[in-house]
Amino acid sequence: MCYIRIFAYLNYHVPRTRREILEILLKGLRRLEYRGYDSAGVGIDGGNSKDWESNARSIQLIKQRGKVKALDEEIHKQQDIDLDVEFDVHSGIAHTRWATHGEPSPVNSHPQRSDKNNEFIVIHNGIITNYKDLKKFLESKGYEFESETDTESIAKLVKYMYDNRESDDISFATLVERVTQQLEGAFALVFKSVHYPGEVVGTRRGGPLLIGVRSDHKLSSDHIPACFLLHPRHLPVSRYLIEHTNRVIFLEDDDVAAVMDGRLSIHRIKRTAGDYPARAIQTLQMELQQIMMGNYSSFMQKEIFEQPESVVNTMRGRVNFDNNTVTLGGLKDHIKEIQRCRRLILIACGTSYHAGVATRQVLEELTELPVMVELASDFLDRNTPVFRDDVCFFISQSGETADSLMALHYCKERGALTVGITNTVGSSISRETDCGVHINAGPEIGVASTKAYTSQFVALIMFALLMCDDRISVQPRRREIIQGLRVLPDLIKEVLSLDDEIQKLATELYQQKSVLIMGRGYHYATCLEGALKIKEITYMHSEGILAGELKHGPLALVDKLMPVIMIIMRDHTYVKCQNALQQVVARQGRPIVICDKEDHETIKTSSRTIKVPHCVDCLQGILSVIPLQLLSFHLAVLRGYDVDCPRNLAKSVTVE
Repeated sequence: MCYIRIFAYLNYHVPRTRREILEILLKGLRRLEYRGYDSAGVGIDGGNSKDWESNARSIQLIKQRGKVKALDEEIHKQQDIDLDVEFDVHSGIAHTRWATHGEPSPVNSHPQRSDKNNEFIVIHNGIITNYKDLKKFLESKGYEFESETDTESIAKLVKYMYDNRESDDISFATLVERVTQQLEGAFALVFKSVHYPGEVVGTRRGGPLLIGVRSDHKLSSDHIPACFLLHPRHLPVSRYLIEHTNRVIFLEDDDVAAVMDGRLSIHRIKRTAGDYPARAIQTLQMELQQIMMGNYSSFMQKEIFEQPESVVNTMRGRVNFDNNTVTLGGLKDHIKEIQRCRRLILIACGTSYHAGVATRQVLEELTELPVMVELASDFLDRNTPVFRDDVCFFISQSGETADSLMALHYCKERGALTVGITNTVGSSISRETDCGVHINAGPEIGVASTKAYTSQFVALIMFALLMCDDRISVQPRRREIIQGLRVLPDLIKEVLSLDDEIQKLATELYQQKSVLIMGRGYHYATCLEGALKIKEITYMHSEGILAGELKHGPLALVDKLMPVIMIIMRDHTYVKCQNALQQVVARQGRPIVICDKEDHETIKTSSRTIKVPHCVDCLQGILSVIPLQLLSFHLAVLRGYDVDCPRNLAKSVTVE
């Protein structure tokens, strides 16, 4: 199993030297490198003749452990590669990998090959759950394995299908279709073969895959029907295409996309009820500069400081502060059905789960419905009862989170209405849910999510406000929250002005091995999220603790050496949090308190405080989490770690 991002580039009757082709492939990989992967590889046409087809009858694999830079260096060490040979037609595939099954090594890196002659090669994102059975079968047929990966079984299987074909004119797409019918799990795959020069075939099931279309000629249609042939000049294929083209086709599960003679065809492995027979060419609006770092030292720092703008973008066109109305266009056709449901279930992983915890209380208050917040993996492990009158929310920054997608399929099978809360247009969750809200936070590159969290928070608040817009009894409370949203961007800017103070605090803490973060009520989620940020990028042990549970075990950890951060705000939990503070102080703890800047009592009695502006209680968690985002950032920098690429982690968790 591995986390991997795949990139393929095809040029057809557009002359490119091998050097240019490799530069395009490597640049595509570098756009993915912030995710912290540990190996990389490319598969390109071999040979150095002027006849492209004879070159395409051989494939050269170059793979290396480490960053893309190491792969680049390895390419330039190859003595038998002529970088200046020109190709009128060429197809190349590339990968970056984060190893979880098989250690980082060239042999475990992708592309994986069918045999020592590289007859078939494949790159893969996802997991093949039945690979052991496939491997056992293929070994019984005499196929020898060299890697520890699940992906190698795919490469061997496609060769087996080719070796046992019923006729010589079988198409590459048909071979791939037969292979995928034998695979179990989640995957996005791209294949290349010496037997099919100039061709590439891609398919997906449960994993994202899109095709970028770039042509020097106006296309006759903005839809690609099954088996319809398109004549592009070249097709760069990647999730990060903006440098090449902003016109893309999102493949659906069980689509097989094949490029042959410069023509793209898409067909379905199996047709299901409700299938749309065409794939639209969509135009991405993302600008290249949006994913660049600008004047910041890291993407994470940039994204923390973008939050005044990102929360505005989440609310833009949706919240009218003058007449206190909320409009969510993605829910308008289903809001009446949602209002009639018997419970809300929020399903997510990691930071997105914390956004659900953060807003559960206000959702319960304003909807008067029971609200469950579930970790997607645990939700599935329990076979949780789900009913037709439930509404299930799936919260995911990427919209591709594997556990959340599996939970989505589980809920749809049981007839529940499904709602997506994502930051990625065209993602699997956004397309497979019945309705949803795009959070509009903008591209989030850093692995540790920051602005997506606060935008998810705001999106769920807006949903709660929409649900109670016709209930007279809650209108004063509703107006209070909406006016809190109005001033929220300015209050976030005020919190960000504490950056120097928080950096100074980080210099006092960065050599510690552990930190506890305590709070309750609206701020329990802040404790969980702050602790997660510290774990993710500083590798310190950190734990978010519900202050009400302090005397049930965690108090044993408190002494004069243990850093304790406490969140105390002037809401209904204030007195209880003050009691917890006194318990910590009585055990010689020296707590650092995040508090309301107008809370003079806490400021007077605490030795160290971080003072944030006051906002309506249910929004205060947005202001209290930002100091913890900044603290984790500065701790990681002081400890000398790569903030954007924490070890062992990926941005989008696309396998279980």
